[in-house]
This record gives sequence, structure tokens and C-alpha cells, in this order.
Amino acid sequence: MTTAQIAPWRLFAVRVRALYRLSPSFLRVTFTGDDLDVFADNGFDQRIKLVFPAPSGYPELPEDPDWYGWWRGLPDDVRPPIRTYTARAVRPGRREVDVDVVLHGDAGPASRWATTARPGDRLLVLGPDARYEGDHGGVEWRAAPGSPVLLAGDETAAPAICAILARLPEDAHGEALLEVPHDDDALDVSAPDGVRLTWLARGHDAPGAALVPAVREAAARLHSGPSTVAPAEPDDDELLWEVPDAAAPAAPYAWLAGEAGVIKALRRHLVGDLGWDRRSVAFMGYWRIGRSEATD
Repeated sequence: MTTAQIAPWRLFAVRVRALYRLSPSFLRVTFTGDDLDVFADNGFDQRIKLVFPAPSGYPELPEDPDWYGWWRGLPDDVRPPIRTYTARAVRPGRREVDVDVVLHGDAGPASRWATTARPGDRLLVLGPDARYEGDHGGVEWRAAPGSPVLLAGDETAAPAICAILARLPEDAHGEALLEVPHDDDALDVSAPDGVRLTWLARGHDAPGAALVPAVREAAARLHSGPSTVAPAEPDDDELLWEVPDAAAPAAPYAWLAGEAGVIKALRRHLVGDLGWDRRSVAFMGYWRIGRSEATD
């Protein structure tokens, strides 16, 4: 394959090397594979996709890079389910990729697979190919250098937020808030000294019960005063994902992800109530109450 034929993303055939139970709700899966040495280490919130086996197993892999066309063209009874995750850590020299999976019983194919996974189990991972010389896509973190940062999300966003914290410059400053089901789900995560990291256990309360007031308080601490930006446009009720191409300079930057209704309410508060520049608020509805979870 020539350089011109290399696509930004490709399917990697992997197997489970190790499993680490990080907390009641988080399982770290370390994958290995013969060609993970060309899995791009882009850091931050790099999205990848895990392709889980259908009941009948995996169909034959495509030979061309059009993975989506291959997947869509499969019959319903053999099409493998796909879920989106974050590459928590990439070690090309060791041919390893870590993915942190949220465990919630038998509620979906990802959690169902994770609860029975064993070393040696095989899987497919769709990820960025390091041999591709352009932008792979899938990284939404775009804070302007020196801007105060506000990261917030629930357990589905925790791997991405933790990966972002690991790549922030030492002089970064701001706050990171993570809502998780249990007190024991607070992980030992490194962050720059200037970034205040807070874990919020919601217990049996509804998603957002702990996160929303905490983000409001954090935003008030970071708020720099009246905004000169024009009033925000009304929110589109169906809009679940809006990521600015580049953050507005010299303004607080917010990265929000998790349950769609909660995240939209937080974005509305920042942009509509506080007047934050909408170019500096990235929000992503990873899942929605009552619907199948995209990040499962």
C-alpha cells in the first residue's frame, strides 16, 4: 500500500492482553495486536470505535478502507455492533492500547462483552492510522493556549476527560468535574497543579444531580465578567453535538460531555446565562436517557 492509499482510519484486529478493574464502574482493557505499532497516539479525547462480535461471530473483514460501507452492507443478523470510546492510552512501541469501559450490567453489547471478557479474547478496533500524514479527526479538544478550562461530564466522559488532563500543559489552569455512580469510582488521575479536579458521586440520584450545581459554581469562579458577544441563538432541541473549529482566544473554554439533556442544560447556562463565547463551548451528547447509549 502506498502513502497515497493510506486512509486516516483503519480496522485493527486485536486481542485482550489484560483486564484491570479500576473501580466498581470502570474496567480498563489493554488490547494488543500485531499492527498496533501504527495506531496513532494523538492523545486528548481521541475517539475510536470498538466492533463487538455479533452472535454469529465476525464476518470476513473488508480488504478496502471503506469500513463503514462494509459494515452497513452486512445483513442485520450478522452486522456486529459498534460503540464509540476514547483511546485512554496508546503505547505503539509495545503494540498496546488501553480503553476504559463503563460497566452497567447487561444493558448493552459493550458492557455485556466487558463483564465476560478474558485475556486472549479477540476484538476489532477502528482507530487512526499513524502512517496517514493528515489530520485523523476525532479529537474535539481545542482550547486556546492560556485559556482557563472547564471540563465536565459523567462516567461516560470520564475516560476522555482523564486523557485530556494527561496531555494538558503544566501551566494549564481551571477545573475538571466528573460525576460518577459511586464514591469508589474516583480514580487516581494526574492533572496540572493549576487544574482543580473534583469527583462527584451521585448515588441513586438522576444523572446530572451532582454535576449541574457543581458546574454552575465552577463556571461562576471562572467567569471573567460581562460578555461582548451577541446573544446566543436558541438551542436546537435535536442538537446533541457542537464542537467549535477553534476556541475563541482569551476566553474560558468549556468541554462538556455526557447525558444529552444534562449537557445541553449546562451549555445553555454557560452561553445563554453567563454569556460565554459559544466558540469556546464544546458540548457532546454521548447518550440520552431512554435511548440506547452511543458509548455504552
